[in-house]
Amino acid sequence: MIPMTLDEIARACGARLCDVPDPGASVTAPTAVDSREVVPGGLFAATAGARADGHDFAGTAVAAGAVAVLAARPVGVPALVVDDVQRALGLLARHLLGRVSPAVIGLTGSVGKTTTKDLLAQVLERHAATVATDRSFNNELGLPLTVLRADAATRYLVLEMGASRKGDLTYLTGIAPPQVGVVLNVGTAHLERMGTGRADVAAAKGELVEALPADGFALLNADDPYVLGMAGRTEARILLYGTSPRAPVRAENVRMDDRARPAFELVTPAGRAPVELDLIGEHQVSNALAAAAVATALGLDAAETADGLTAARRRSGGRLQIVERPDGVTVIDDAYNANPESMRAGLRAAKALAGSRRTVAVLGGMGQQADVSRARHAEVGRLVAGLRFDVLITVGAGDPLATAEAARSSDQGVAVHTVEDVAEAVKLAGALLEPGDVVFVKASSEFGLGACARALATTSQ
Repeated sequence: MIPMTLDEIARACGARLCDVPDPGASVTAPTAVDSREVVPGGLFAATAGARADGHDFAGTAVAAGAVAVLAARPVGVPALVVDDVQRALGLLARHLLGRVSPAVIGLTGSVGKTTTKDLLAQVLERHAATVATDRSFNNELGLPLTVLRADAATRYLVLEMGASRKGDLTYLTGIAPPQVGVVLNVGTAHLERMGTGRADVAAAKGELVEALPADGFALLNADDPYVLGMAGRTEARILLYGTSPRAPVRAENVRMDDRARPAFELVTPAGRAPVELDLIGEHQVSNALAAAAVATALGLDAAETADGLTAARRRSGGRLQIVERPDGVTVIDDAYNANPESMRAGLRAAKALAGSRRTVAVLGGMGQQADVSRARHAEVGRLVAGLRFDVLITVGAGDPLATAEAARSSDQGVAVHTVEDVAEAVKLAGALLEPGDVVFVKASSEFGLGACARALATTSQ
């Protein structure tokens, strides 16, 4: 973050100073919304969440080195008091971008955002100073926090942009107007809040390309018709990517190694070069191509891009994260989140990695699937059976039971078990696992199956 005085911050976000002995004191370190992540010289933003109110930790944050607290009320320590902390963070981030000039890259999609962001950041970091979204901080709070990490040396600012309803991307792009925008895909994530079908999701995701300037780039997935349909919604230059021959940035000769890691020939207008990804699943090719399209739009050649993709490693946990136990059991933790598209991709990747090894799926629910939720969960059950998983354990009542019922009725030989909670899942899976098994764990984050994956990864039966 570039140094800013408390007085400058107050003017930028319309705050009044309260209990501030020195308005000229400078904030020189990043902003945090978790008091445990405060660093000396930083700013602490006190937000009220479902489980805790940051205002209660204002003193702790200042004791940890925060120069002041951005708060909705006086907190007994140096504070910048505003009506709306979230809005103030956005205003502060927009102010910072007025003082620095990185190339802002926004990316969105129903699945694959975080993996693509991580790949792209690792490609660009080899070329110039890059700031990218941490973890999945892609919402109204997370995006400003990322922007506020930028400084005068930052050349590329890679922003993962999430949208759970229409208008979200319009808000985010208002804080950080992108020069480059990439849309990965249109699926059924957040369907409950966006509308009744993919067209409604596409309407929301397309807000990103509408925000692009005429001299910017809209990078669209040629393999997704809903994404292709966004071409008429932007004045920016369009660059297509995908496996389609019509895409200037594309993959040819896609193949998988014995660890289910894809390799391909990257083709761009600037040349071609081989890529070998260190991620599992054929669906990762599309994520890599999205990153390659951004790099191409920014002027990198094919060899630079391919080298960066090949050297890239998984950075974010809970997304096809692999742990090998001493007894030969492979645990695949894909429990950060789930929707039908990511569930299909994960199950197929797990099966490809397993080869002839015995496979166990531990699955919870997929959130925000509206009135088609039970049917979507049943589809997952049929896929588990069709892929010939040996064991299925579903966790929780309601929709996960539809997954179990569908798998059982498919009569493909899968042994189906149902449990009520994570503790039971850990106990049952631990008892059923045999040396050499591959166990795949996935659900939407609110179901808490990440704890199950972590427990299984540290348990050797």
